[in-house]
Amino acid sequence: MANTIHVDIVSAEGQLFAGDASMVFVPAAEGEIGIAPRHAPLLTMLKAGEVRVQVPGKDEQSFYVGGGALEIQPNNVTVLADTAARATDLDEAAAEAAKARAEAAMKDRSDKIELAEAQVELARAIAQLRMIERLRKLR
Repeated sequence: MANTIHVDIVSAEGQLFAGDASMVFVPAAEGEIGIAPRHAPLLTMLKAGEVRVQVPGKDEQSFYVGGGALEIQPNNVTVLADTAARATDLDEAAAEAAKARAEAAMKDRSDKIELAEAQVELARAIAQLRMIERLRKLR
């Protein structure tokens, strides 16, 4: 189809999505990117957040990514996620617990590496909670 772009979303756990989309939105390191068919080639890093895929004739699909890399070609988008899940599979209680653990680790500040890991965990937990809240508003 001329007005679509092929999208693959994969992580170490496996493939989450493969199909055509009319538009894709991803959380790039420097801000959200909207990707339409025939987009200019691009390689960039992803931050934790939501990937939204608009599939023609269907509801928009949402996925959580915990960072990773993005490759855009004029007819293909590949999301290589560090961790990923379907938005509907996110666990709010687990995200809240991860946020609390990260905040506690940041208060401790015993080690710079542990602090950096806690900051990453906190960013991922907050991204998951934001997605859950957005999905709750859409229902």
